[in-house]
Amino acid sequence: MALVPMLDLRSASNDVAIPHVPANVEAEQALLGALLYDNAAFERIGDYLSANHFYEPFHQRLFSAISSHIRKGQLAEPILLAEQFSRDVGFEELGGVRYLADLVDRAPPAANAADYARAIYDLALRRDLIRIGGDITVTAAQGDSELSARDQIEAAEQQLYSLAETGGVSQGFVNFADALRGAVNMAAEAHSRDGGLAGLSTGLIDLDQKIGGLHPSDLVILAARPSMGKSSLACNIAFDVARNYAWEPQPDGSKKTVRGGVVAFFSLEMAAEQLAMRLLAEASGVSGDRLRKGEIDASEFGRVRDAAFEIQEAPLYIDDTGGITMAKLAARARRLKRMVGLDLLVVDYLQLITGGDGKSDNRVQEVSMITQSLKALAKELSIPVIALAQLSRQVENRDDKKPQLSDLRESGSIEQDADMVMFIYRESYYLSRLEPREGTTEHLNWQEEMDKVRGQADIIIGKQRHGPIGNVKLSYNEDITKFGNLARDGRYDPR
Repeated sequence: MALVPMLDLRSASNDVAIPHVPANVEAEQALLGALLYDNAAFERIGDYLSANHFYEPFHQRLFSAISSHIRKGQLAEPILLAEQFSRDVGFEELGGVRYLADLVDRAPPAANAADYARAIYDLALRRDLIRIGGDITVTAAQGDSELSARDQIEAAEQQLYSLAETGGVSQGFVNFADALRGAVNMAAEAHSRDGGLAGLSTGLIDLDQKIGGLHPSDLVILAARPSMGKSSLACNIAFDVARNYAWEPQPDGSKKTVRGGVVAFFSLEMAAEQLAMRLLAEASGVSGDRLRKGEIDASEFGRVRDAAFEIQEAPLYIDDTGGITMAKLAARARRLKRMVGLDLLVVDYLQLITGGDGKSDNRVQEVSMITQSLKALAKELSIPVIALAQLSRQVENRDDKKPQLSDLRESGSIEQDADMVMFIYRESYYLSRLEPREGTTEHLNWQEEMDKVRGQADIIIGKQRHGPIGNVKLSYNEDITKFGNLARDGRYDPR
């Protein structure tokens, strides 16, 4: 394998020079020649190899042109491509049309294209590793750097994760054709999926119809006053996604999620056992309160045991570290994504995350940094992130208790960074606190009103970047803290 001479990378903080940059121009020529000779070979490498993996600049442009022609259903061959590069200085320096003809003349069998592509890809990753290592060395050596050592570790880990997942440190600009192709693929997957959802199903039919499921790269804020059921709804959604997880193997040995997903649940308020108790109550249908008190009979215990056996394999990972910093949360999410995969991340709840720099004088700025980081993490991992949030007490001071965007604590940052904001409102909670004296006319009227709203909850969508706002009605079982689909129009779904 040929190694191309490289400039000395020695710095003030590193006396070790790297004499060569890992590259193999001959392998690049062989692959390009094979593609020009047989365009069908592109199908074996087009999923993971991109133009930026080539070392020679003109080879980058040539591969991009070849892939563009093939994806448009056009022939990619020397005569047609030569016209495209008629004003390319690098093309002329290499020999022009003669260079393309030589690539075809010396092309190896198309069956070997995948081997050359893997070699080019591996060398590109090695070059990026050298760049990252150099950046880490230089940044760490700068004593006056604005970044703390912990910040530098976070930045380095993010670069390494991006390299491992996408084969590049930074994606940079994306060609509109590539973005458009991704959008069409998303639409095609939604069309082929049950229910026509573009994102992960929440398991709640009416909510899915309103929001189209949970979409990759979206930050979803789920907010409510205490006792409204924020954690319960988050648990219900997370459990439904994990329980329905299904995947299929890919040619490169990786797994592609086809239904449900792997879920990470950061429970900053409840211990892992408490969260598991809620899920066990939901799965078994046995009251969580009676489970905690041990007030269940043999039959109910059998249901609990059977439910535990049934759900124990669900890919739901719980981290109950209290006061976790945003940097640690992001690092653990990346690690889980690399090790087993990750399709949904839930944070319970937003205001319990700490900035991590020890400076909490301005809580608004700290929360703003956290919401921005959560949004960035959702985009980086290409997953939906659900972050629970508390509402301010001003809700209690109004006659109309239905929450609105202005009720969010530090609402400027949370509302701005979120792709979707959902509120939970249960009228029965407030109405139950206004019970009149029994035996009175007022009590009879109150009882009638309670019967109408008992077991119901409203999900108020206050912001949705990709769709309409509005209300969704759900059922709510307080005994097992479970939200479900509301029976209506002859339809009943107990989930």
